[in-house]
Amino acid sequence: MVLPMMPRATAAWLVDNTTLTFDQIADFCGLHDLEVQSIADGDSKAVRPLNPIVNHQLTQEEIKRCEADSKARLQLTESARSIRRMKQKVSYVPMSQRQNKPSGIAWMVRNHPEFSDGQVSRLLHTTKKTIEAIRDGTHRTSGTTRPQNPITLGLCSEADFYAELLKAQKKVENKKS
Repeated sequence: MVLPMMPRATAAWLVDNTTLTFDQIADFCGLHDLEVQSIADGDSKAVRPLNPIVNHQLTQEEIKRCEADSKARLQLTESARSIRRMKQKVSYVPMSQRQNKPSGIAWMVRNHPEFSDGQVSRLLHTTKKTIEAIRDGTHRTSGTTRPQNPITLGLCSEADFYAELLKAQKKVENKKS
């Protein structure tokens, strides 16, 4: 689920300026009902309200629709969803998982030779030099590296992996034609 930017500030504005239920606001902002209630009670003075209409995250029509029906759920605008998806795509590999990169690269090189070095580099956030070293067996961890699926290691998302796989398979089909 894609959440709005600054969910607590957005919730504060929705509490102050709409007649939406706490449940609707909590669902939209990805917060707990009690957290929205504490915002409404004024327990969190440090949160400055953020207008989601000005930021193009919601429309006035969407708010009116949900105010009329308490079971309806707010939906982010399409432009806000696409911006949030782009921002979520940037990923950080924690220090504890970086040692698993050679295993993920080895698995991809062995099981999916159709991937280009650039695609592997984008998916696993590594360099082409490292990929070549693992492919040649000259990497410093080559003796101890066991190929493991990078999705299960948490190095890339399943959606990103399959999107790149489709691209690679199309390239292979185009070369054959």
